[in-house]
Amino acid sequence: MEFITHHRHAVNITKAERVISVIGGSLLTFEGTRRRSAGGVLLALAGSELIRRGITGQCYVSKALGVRTAPKGQGAETTSVPYELGIRVDRSITINRPRAEVYGFFRNLSTFPQFMKHVESVQETDGNRSHWVVRAPAGSTVEWDAVIHNRIENELVAWRTLPGADVDHAGSVWFKDAPGGRGTEITVELQYNPPTGMLGALWAKLWGEEPTQQIEDDLRSLKQMLEAGEVTTGGQPMGGKPRVTRPESSAREWTVQQASEESFPASDAPAFTP
Repeated sequence: MEFITHHRHAVNITKAERVISVIGGSLLTFEGTRRRSAGGVLLALAGSELIRRGITGQCYVSKALGVRTAPKGQGAETTSVPYELGIRVDRSITINRPRAEVYGFFRNLSTFPQFMKHVESVQETDGNRSHWVVRAPAGSTVEWDAVIHNRIENELVAWRTLPGADVDHAGSVWFKDAPGGRGTEITVELQYNPPTGMLGALWAKLWGEEPTQQIEDDLRSLKQMLEAGEVTTGGQPMGGKPRVTRPESSAREWTVQQASEESFPASDAPAFTP
């Protein structure tokens, strides 16, 4: 899990809020310096922070809570998570199955609950759109509608949530041949904005419901199911192979990629293709 900490384009409040902050901060600073007391020092410090908030357009409290009132700007209609907001997760795993077969599995969203233990249901609604119901911390559930907006055969599936989602996010799954003919390497890239920002992400992690942990567990399950032919499509095991149980150690081959700003365009980074 990587908290997004970009300093460029990090304005997260409106112009009106910035003006009010500068005016209010100036008044507090003036009053604080006039009093010449300990209380006055505190007022001056508070005023200085409001002035900084107004000049830079960055509110640290809003950022910690995952709140943004500033317009998303260019591409707002197709942006689920603004560039500087949210949490970035990158995970990769190698599955000893042909790339076309692994990619083909991802075309059928209804099979996802078989290996994603936190997903209660996925209903394909209209073309590339789907409705998801997912278990959240403390026994609650969250829901969202998503659209697959970029698809390259045997190479990429990219999606983003639509307006009204309980958890705004965007992501992609990349597929490439693993070195040495060892099957397929898939890479999941996800950027999401927890309902209560960084504090919500830390709370979810304490409950074991944080998406980084979920993705790791789900990829292990997917690897074991595909390699053992345990995923059912239309009542038959995928690939026509008998169901077998493999040692847990054979289901763990990880390459954890470090997310970086260079891998990550202005918004909805995982959905971007060069």
